[in-house]
Amino acid sequence: MTTVETEAAAPLTWQPPAGGLWSGRWVDGGSAMSVYDPEDGSLVGRVADASPAEVDRAVTGVAAAVATEEWPAWQRREALDAAARLVLRRRAALTELISREGCKTVREADREVSRAAETLRLSAQQTAHLTGETLPFADTPRGAGRLGWYTREPVGVVAAITPFNDPLNLVAHKVGPALAGGNGVVLKPAEATPLTALAFAQILLDSGVPAGRLAVVPGTGSGAGRALVGHPLVDLVSFTGGHRTGDEVARAAGAKKTLMELGGNNAVLVLDDADREAAARAVVDGAFGVAGQNCLSVQRVFVDARIAARFTQDVVAMTEALRVGGKADPRTDIGPLINEREARRVEGWVRQAHDAGAEVRTGDRRQGAFYWPTVLTGVPADALVMTEEVFGPVLVIEPFDTVDDAVARVNETRYGLQAGVFTAGLEAALDIADRLRVGAVMVNDSSDFRIDAMPFGGPKRSGVGREGVRYAVEAMTEPKIVAVRRGA
Repeated sequence: MTTVETEAAAPLTWQPPAGGLWSGRWVDGGSAMSVYDPEDGSLVGRVADASPAEVDRAVTGVAAAVATEEWPAWQRREALDAAARLVLRRRAALTELISREGCKTVREADREVSRAAETLRLSAQQTAHLTGETLPFADTPRGAGRLGWYTREPVGVVAAITPFNDPLNLVAHKVGPALAGGNGVVLKPAEATPLTALAFAQILLDSGVPAGRLAVVPGTGSGAGRALVGHPLVDLVSFTGGHRTGDEVARAAGAKKTLMELGGNNAVLVLDDADREAAARAVVDGAFGVAGQNCLSVQRVFVDARIAARFTQDVVAMTEALRVGGKADPRTDIGPLINEREARRVEGWVRQAHDAGAEVRTGDRRQGAFYWPTVLTGVPADALVMTEEVFGPVLVIEPFDTVDDAVARVNETRYGLQAGVFTAGLEAALDIADRLRVGAVMVNDSSDFRIDAMPFGGPKRSGVGREGVRYAVEAMTEPKIVAVRRGA
């Protein structure tokens, strides 16, 4: 397919709340910003562009609710369970909204709705695990005559800043654990995809989450985002995005607790005893889903030189079979990037690699915000597509002579989110897993795999702390000790 046929989409069949949510109610806000479909530029909706003063009202209101309103764990569990069910009941509307304002095809958007419901269900379960333990005062002479324990208490106000690529599930991954832990949340969704976040907030309110505990402040990163993370009443900042923005968030937040997932430059190793066709299929699926706009996307593949030529042929053939097209067409495999600016950036990175000697095996075509899935070989080690997170549909394949060399090349990046290893040998897989400096190693699977219950994150520039529902709840609560001196 060489040309993407698009036409202006019809108005949404269901309109989410407009404006923003703070002070316990839906408000228009003093300023507004428009949300456009990246496929055809059509207007999808308008939301508030929250000012620093409005962010202040939102944070102050949530902090007051946390300080004065009791919300026991059983009520939190029931509200989150109800929200999980309601997400599924509103699946059609959410699927349409995710796809229209963002970059996902309808098939990808539908899968995200299912995952968001699962994330909420897992969050509800965690209210039963907010337990502490007794403390060993008798283990030291200084503790004589004392007994004590600790409980887990909410940190207070959580600022959640989310990206465009998973506008429902990544919101659920921050808001669900925060509410399960007894916190209040002020959410600043991505500028490109705020409508899904507003629809999600309405679901939470409809499910019994107290209005005072939740605020949504759409807006820009430099405006609403900066005001939110720097607010003195915010106790923890949970951010997902690029590492450069992560640095800015850390500077603006100051001495606050942070959870940050900052991306990856994920690699897959394919050994000579691997199931070559299965590995190629997993790599293609992992590289080009959501047009590569996924922090877990496969970007670099290191394949044993003895099978590299045949493996590359398999990958190229499978890539060329993918259908680039309109998001609403259920036959579409690859939709647009989030905007034309990003598509031009990806195109520029590929051209830089090509000018430096890389070979384009397929792809390297752009039409507006669409960029065809691209496979490169012979890429110089210092090219941007090798060293940085592309966040687009670009895959690099390189041969290796020894496993030691392949492991070293995987580890030389400053990222460390996830990796994949394809091999028939268990010992080889475990040895490689021990040596890779990443947050997760998927054996006989690509880097693009995650369940919402697992700890998620990585070392180096891939982030700070771990997400995943249980681990986020732990980070969003803190121990509180009670010590009793007997006979006093």
